[in-house]
Amino acid sequence: MKKIALTLTACSVLFFTSCSDDEKVEPIIDPIDNSIDKATVKANYADLVLANYQAAMADAEALETAIQTFVGDPTEVNFNATKEVWLTSRESYGPSEAFRFANGPIDSGDTEDIEGFLNSWPLDEAYIDYVDGAAASGIINDPTAFPTLSKVVLTGENGNGGEENVAIGYHAIEFLLWGQDLTAPAENMPGQRSYTDFVDGGTAMNQDRRREYLAIVADLLTDHLQIIIDEWSGAYKATFLALDDNAALDNMISSIAELSRSELAIERMAVALQNQNQEDEHSCFSDNTHRDVRLNLDGIVNVYKGTYGSVSGSSLEDLIEEADADLATELNTLLTTAQTELDVTLDPFDFAIVDGESSIEGAKVQTAVQALVAFGDKLLEARPALGIN
Repeated sequence: MKKIALTLTACSVLFFTSCSDDEKVEPIIDPIDNSIDKATVKANYADLVLANYQAAMADAEALETAIQTFVGDPTEVNFNATKEVWLTSRESYGPSEAFRFANGPIDSGDTEDIEGFLNSWPLDEAYIDYVDGAAASGIINDPTAFPTLSKVVLTGENGNGGEENVAIGYHAIEFLLWGQDLTAPAENMPGQRSYTDFVDGGTAMNQDRRREYLAIVADLLTDHLQIIIDEWSGAYKATFLALDDNAALDNMISSIAELSRSELAIERMAVALQNQNQEDEHSCFSDNTHRDVRLNLDGIVNVYKGTYGSVSGSSLEDLIEEADADLATELNTLLTTAQTELDVTLDPFDFAIVDGESSIEGAKVQTAVQALVAFGDKLLEARPALGIN
């Protein structure tokens, strides 16, 4: 939209003198460009990213405190309270997945390992601790190979020998708190680990090492989130803001398109549905996958609309609306459809997938997958509309 400014001549305004018929005042049309500034969209995105990671850090610090309390006093009350804090911590971390695949510090450059340190999945439970039928498995139960447990040791073991050899991060903590989920999906129950696994003389050996391991991974969680916060409040933020505007926008678009059409739709939903296997769930021990997938989509919406918490400003949606109103309308419709279809999938997710695509609940998951793919595919069409090669 263009605004018009009218400027009057000095004889009619400044000195209140009359003008002759030969000196008729003609309005001077001064077009003011009211278009959305790409640099403003870029800056708002940087603020949004930092705010989300700061929220994740606050919740991770609360989780670390809860774990320290439980480790110091391993009662059932403290154990259950810690599990609730873990669930809360996922509420703030989940939307931040929308910042992956954007050439940012979470998964590229010198800090590219951080995402794996925070959120690797699926994990081989037997790599960390005992599992059904193998009471002595895992790092915790192998003091010979791992006489000392430390942040350096556990970080070094993360992914060592295979990507499912996950030693640290949210899901390592999840497994330590819930244990394997050995119940049938229809029972609607998560893993049933007892707090006595952490009590001296309790239900599993090496209780002291289990407590120590849990405390270490909680400490590492905040360490690694702090690295990302430091980048987005310092060095990487400066790098991002200095990027060519179109390059930065391309990163943003590619990131949420990739999450929507591939990582979320296929890796986190379709694979589990096709395999009908709860082991392929994102949070299979706590049965929190239904929240994971919704929170990931929330992150996509946040980036697209330029809002998170108190952060709200110029967005990709604004730019696309200005460049191609029809495309913007179509994208908004597809995004709303994806939200609607995902919201009607069953909780818990393992119950939704147990009978495959041919079941009523499985078909709902498949419809949500298709909606997410459709939005991600269509979003990529915004690049030429915005002049991005």
